[in-house]
Amino acid sequence: MARCFAALFVCVSAVVCLASCSDSRHSAPEDMVQIPAGIFTMGSDKTDSDGLQKQYGLVKPLFLDEHPRHEVTLPSYYIDRYEVSNFDYKRFVQAVSGREPFGWTQNGYNLLPDRLAKTELDTLRWIAREYFKFDKDTSVMDRETLLRAMDERQKILDRYPVAEISWDEATAFCRWKGKRLPTESEWEKAARGTDGREFPWGDNWDVARLSTGENDSSSDEGLMPLGSFEFSKSPYGAYDMAGNVWEWVEDDYRAYPGSDFQSPDFNQGKKVIRGGGGGVGHYALSVFFRAAARQAADRNATSADVGFRCAKDAP
Repeated sequence: MARCFAALFVCVSAVVCLASCSDSRHSAPEDMVQIPAGIFTMGSDKTDSDGLQKQYGLVKPLFLDEHPRHEVTLPSYYIDRYEVSNFDYKRFVQAVSGREPFGWTQNGYNLLPDRLAKTELDTLRWIAREYFKFDKDTSVMDRETLLRAMDERQKILDRYPVAEISWDEATAFCRWKGKRLPTESEWEKAARGTDGREFPWGDNWDVARLSTGENDSSSDEGLMPLGSFEFSKSPYGAYDMAGNVWEWVEDDYRAYPGSDFQSPDFNQGKKVIRGGGGGVGHYALSVFFRAAARQAADRNATSADVGFRCAKDAP
């Protein structure tokens, strides 16, 4: 009888453990998704058979820094469901007295409501015209109307991805949130899953699924509010892993193991950005929005279409 009770206890314990382990897949922190442990295919063996580099006058050869296609095994981890927003980054800036992105100083997003409420009316009208760039005659708007319109505009910008952030600033924000930047392999797995797909949604290019700068946009930089493209989600539910802003990752720009491609930018302390951005010119080409595509940038560089998202170890 004692053996029966012992066996029953072990069985029940195992069931509880399995249930607990299963439930942990659904306990990602708020606004993050969990990426399960396992193997995925990273990189590609693609070549520029169509001569796109010459056709578009690109300096960097296409695809070669993605070689070779290889398998990577990762433990489970979390990654942000969305790119970091203006709203969240503003809280960080205010908390640590950090640098404001340059764009905020040009569109009025950095102006605090208390400061605006105390501003003389004619100056308020000038700010509305020169910074908020309202498409209306601000000279006849009263204080209450101006303040309400400014508040509404800032609330719209709250939902856009923050941009013009350096790698060090992105790293500092993630640490402030108790997170970190994703590694390059973590970013790529979160974007393409385990089936080696070209884009987060599959293998076929569809400009209607992402913000490339070619879409109708309320931003001069071609950006869109976070989560605007429901059908662009990655296999794990992460949004905007193609388009909107390029995203910093943790890694230095280096050759993959086994690669025979040599780049003058390898091992120069440059960092990797991923995902493609809603900028202009050649950045709107589909090859830059592929899940395997890599670009290098100086860690101190900032750009109107470069932002980031954070990651975190899973228990």
